[in-house]
Amino acid sequence: MSTPVRVATPWPVFDFGAFVAAYDRERRVRGLTWYAFADELWDQSEVLNAELGDHPLCGGAVSRLGARGETSCQYALFLLRWLGRPPEDFLRGPVVDVGDTTLPTAGPDQRLRWDLHQLHGELDAQRRDRGLTWAALGARLGCTPSRLTNLRTARIADLALVMRLTQWLGRPAAAFVHPSRG
Repeated sequence: MSTPVRVATPWPVFDFGAFVAAYDRERRVRGLTWYAFADELWDQSEVLNAELGDHPLCGGAVSRLGARGETSCQYALFLLRWLGRPPEDFLRGPVVDVGDTTLPTAGPDQRLRWDLHQLHGELDAQRRDRGLTWAALGARLGCTPSRLTNLRTARIADLALVMRLTQWLGRPAAAFVHPSRG
């Protein structure tokens, strides 16, 4: 008699290629060079940027983003905000219906920011409710336990991971994205 093999649940994948194609297509429709595009992304928060004295986004870096094949969840929010689309629009595979996915609105004195501490808290609560160790949850989600536990203090995480987590939680990304002044 053979032992049954446990197969990990297939999770939707963030289609980074489709994401890049969407913002690049819209950039071209609007007739923007990569540098003008980076300026538009940055200018979404022009009042906050002036207050903070932050360095603007680099058009060269934005143009090379597609070649990298991934981005952080925080950086992606500049692009998603500009597109007016939630990250769920770019999930492929067995997507969990999480309800309204509309991202919050941010004014020129704000940026959209992921609250990774909040995401970690909800992840930890669900993990405990389901009787899972961090190692078991990591195995189910296809990542190391430390990638999950590090969210408690992280400022950035990769977008593909946080989208897998929101799907496991059955929550929209927007539940963990908030307008911020910092």
